[in-house]
Amino acid sequence: MESIRILIADDHPLFRDGMHGLLDSMEDTDVVGEAESGEEAIECAEALQPDVILMDVKMPGINGIEATREIVSASPHIGVLIVTMFEDDDSVFAAMRAGARGYLLKDTSQAEVLSAIRAVASGGAMFSPGVAHRLMDFFSADRPVAPPKAFPELTGREEEILVLIAQGHGNQEIAEGLCLSLKTVRNHVSNIYTKLQVADRSQAVIRAREAGFGG
Repeated sequence: MESIRILIADDHPLFRDGMHGLLDSMEDTDVVGEAESGEEAIECAEALQPDVILMDVKMPGINGIEATREIVSASPHIGVLIVTMFEDDDSVFAAMRAGARGYLLKDTSQAEVLSAIRAVASGGAMFSPGVAHRLMDFFSADRPVAPPKAFPELTGREEEILVLIAQGHGNQEIAEGLCLSLKTVRNHVSNIYTKLQVADRSQAVIRAREAGFGG
């Protein structure tokens, strides 16, 4: 069985040394590199292509969350496991949005860390119990339902142009304001007429203002 290739990214030498010693004692894990900053983590990830990165959040320069975002964007096969002292919602959710596959606190037991590394290496995810409860509470909480879009058939750009039409702007003015060619704006306007099933600009303005656009 091939060993799990691991990069340790943390600015504290004691943590890196301790984690290195633990992983060296395991038959299925192999530390291929260490990084002391987010910049070093990004460089080492590109050069070494580890299976898993143990990533701290607070590091000099680029922080661990930004480093995670860059690494996952460039190498989505690398599993980033956040290992940190910070359990606040901002850090947890920012890490998840950046593409981390797990989030552990530094008081996690060695057995749990090893389990998390193996889970992430195999494509799974792992969270400390407190972090897992935060995620569960977040996704189970009742939230106001977003109101339906007035014209869901329109693209974002078409909706933007419809608002400007409802405000009384002409095609040339819209083109200049949005840095588009006049031909492009005309094409969008034509698509708007078709999708709203209106014959001309005045009918489009009426439909838009009835939906609250252009106020």
